[in-house]
Amino acid sequence: MTKFAAIQTVSTPDVDRNLAAAGRLVAQAAAAGARWIALPEYFCLMGLRDDAKLAIAEADGDGPIQRFLADTAREHGITLIGGTLPILASTPNRVRNACCVYGPEGTRVARYDKIHLFAFDNGKEAYDEARVLEPGDTPVAFERDGWRAGLSVCYDLRFPELYRGLMRTPCDVLFVPAAFTYTTGLAHWLLLLRARAVENQCYVVAPAQGGTHENGRRTFGHSVVIDPWGEVLSLALDGAEGEGFAIADLSHERIEQVRMQLPALRHRRL
Repeated sequence: MTKFAAIQTVSTPDVDRNLAAAGRLVAQAAAAGARWIALPEYFCLMGLRDDAKLAIAEADGDGPIQRFLADTAREHGITLIGGTLPILASTPNRVRNACCVYGPEGTRVARYDKIHLFAFDNGKEAYDEARVLEPGDTPVAFERDGWRAGLSVCYDLRFPELYRGLMRTPCDVLFVPAAFTYTTGLAHWLLLLRARAVENQCYVVAPAQGGTHENGRRTFGHSVVIDPWGEVLSLALDGAEGEGFAIADLSHERIEQVRMQLPALRHRRL
C-alpha cells in the first residue's frame, strides 16, 4: 500500500503566504506517511482580479513557484502534484494553467495544461477563465514507482471523454486539483468524482480550494480520496471549509479486485 494525500487550502492574493501554507500542509501530510501529495488548483494565488495571474506567470521550467515545488518534493522525498500555476503561453496576455509534477529527487516528471476552461453565469456570480487562460490540448499520464497516474484540472471533471482517453492504458489513479465554486461544487463535485472513479475503476485523488477567499469567491472544498468502487476513503475536515488534507492508503490489489469482479474496462466497445 501507498499513502496518497489531497491538500485543501484557502489561497489568498499573496503568493508568499500561499506557498508558506502549502509547505506547512505538505509537511503535515508527509509526516502522516503520504508518499504522493497533491495540491489544489490555484494553490499559489487566488487573485483579486483574473489578470493577477499574468503578473506572477513563470517561464516553463524556471521561477519561484516551480522552485518551491521542486524543493518541497525533494525535502520530503515525495511525488508532488503541484496543483496549478500560471506558465507563460504563446498568446500575448494569456497563461497556461499548468499542473506540474515533481519526483522525490526534485526534478519535474510531468506537466499538464488544463484543457477545458470554466465559464459560469447564474446572474449572481460569473466566471470566464478564457479571458486570461490559453487552453491546453494534450492529455497527460505518467508512470512512477509502480503507479500510473492521469492528470486533469477542475472543470475537466465534467468531460468524461478526457478520462477515457487517459484510460487507453488504464491508470491506477486520477488526480483532479480543483477550485470548484461553492455553487457548482455543492451540486456536482462529489457526484462527478465518484462517477469518474466508478466508470474508470481506479482511484481518484482530488485536492481542492475550500473556503471564502479574500477576493470574495467561495470555493467548495471537500478534498477527497475515492476508491475504484466509488467509496469515499477520506474527506478533508469531514467536509468543513478551511485548511487540511484527506489521506488514504491506495493498493493495486483493490484495483485488481474491482476490475476482476466487474470487468467493465474489458467490455468497452467504443
